[in-house]
Amino acid sequence: MRIISGIHKGRHFHPPRKNPARPTTDIAKEGLFNILSNNLDLEKLHFLDLFSGTGSISYEMGSRACPDITSVEIYAPNVQFIRRMAEELELPIKVYREDVFHFIEHSESRYDLIFAGPPYPLKRLNQLPDLIFEYQLLKPGGWFVLEHSPSHNFDADERCRARRNYGQTNFSIFINREECEEEISGN
Repeated sequence: MRIISGIHKGRHFHPPRKNPARPTTDIAKEGLFNILSNNLDLEKLHFLDLFSGTGSISYEMGSRACPDITSVEIYAPNVQFIRRMAEELELPIKVYREDVFHFIEHSESRYDLIFAGPPYPLKRLNQLPDLIFEYQLLKPGGWFVLEHSPSHNFDADERCRARRNYGQTNFSIFINREECEEEISGN
């Protein structure tokens, strides 16, 4: 696995063996970060990475100078790996070993950008957008990006402003419209 852009561009990392996480592919990451970079100032964001897995998305954000990154992952070896990589790369990542649903229900912070890359067969995957909005985790104009398989479809959700497809990886982008009506540009 590698970091695709920013100050650590090209840096390879090797997550723990027998890892249950399904990492986001480089092609999908490139597409996602093209959209994010064209629409958001990543150097000013308060970012939350849910179901962090190996930490790949958090490292990409840190490599692009995001100043405030929170990573939530339940699998202990991945939590230790993310902490080690954050220290090694000198990235501002706070890592929590916690169930994502518990974190959502108890978080007192609000974020500019939230990314969730849950396991595709997660039974509560369809509930994630509702929970993010119910617990008001997004700041006004904030984005929630949900990675999912083609078998899930959020197009009818009025908060979903765009969906991008990269093979078996889909990203649905939800926006907290409290103060925002911008269109999404990029690939």
